[in-house]
Amino acid sequence: MIDDTGFPKDGIASPGVARQYSGTLGKVGNCQVGVSVHAVTDAASCPLNWRLFLPASWDPAQAADDEAAEQVSARRARCAIPDGEHHRPKWQLAVEMLDELAAWGLAPPLVVADAGYGDNAHLRAALSERGLHVVQVKGAVTAHHATDEPDPVTYLGRGRPPRPHRYPARPISLREHVLAAGHQAAQTVTWRAGSKGLMTSQFVILPVRVAGRRPRPAADGTLPISLLIAQWPDDEPEPTSTG
Repeated sequence: MIDDTGFPKDGIASPGVARQYSGTLGKVGNCQVGVSVHAVTDAASCPLNWRLFLPASWDPAQAADDEAAEQVSARRARCAIPDGEHHRPKWQLAVEMLDELAAWGLAPPLVVADAGYGDNAHLRAALSERGLHVVQVKGAVTAHHATDEPDPVTYLGRGRPPRPHRYPARPISLREHVLAAGHQAAQTVTWRAGSKGLMTSQFVILPVRVAGRRPRPAADGTLPISLLIAQWPDDEPEPTSTG
């Protein structure tokens, strides 16, 4: 499981501390953020790898001018941050950790993440290249129907050459895909026993082709098929989550 945790701080001296969103606080606050990969079962979890997230304010290359860069470098020196460590997005830290785990012989059979990570197309593409994953995404993410096929595009010799293939229909949101299928397409799934008994809900499962610049289409312009899993309980008028 990919996630991050905030560590609230009072001062500005701790490495990577900045005003940023913290899940621990539930708001933007002064904190450090650690990105982690955990092994998770129904009963327990264990951290396998951690990375300290360095905000852009801790990277001299991101500074506005030379004077600001010198101040950032001085802060880094006091905290003994290695010169090779720079600001990188959280999703990239997560991928680096998964690759490191694979090198240790601990490649996870399944990777899960919430929408904070799942909405990032770069992360979804990286996970797809490395095997099976299940990530939560927002219903506004767009996709083509699994049966949609791209058409070849003729370049007329003027302007920037277009992609050689293009889907004729515009993609629609994942929410629209699920609503079009209707609640009658939902399947009842029971996944484990909780403190109040078996945990059961209804899910709509559809094959779709997620749109966007990533993942890259095949040579014929076809986007890969992904499974859309949307929770739609019997007592709800609309789906409550998508992944």
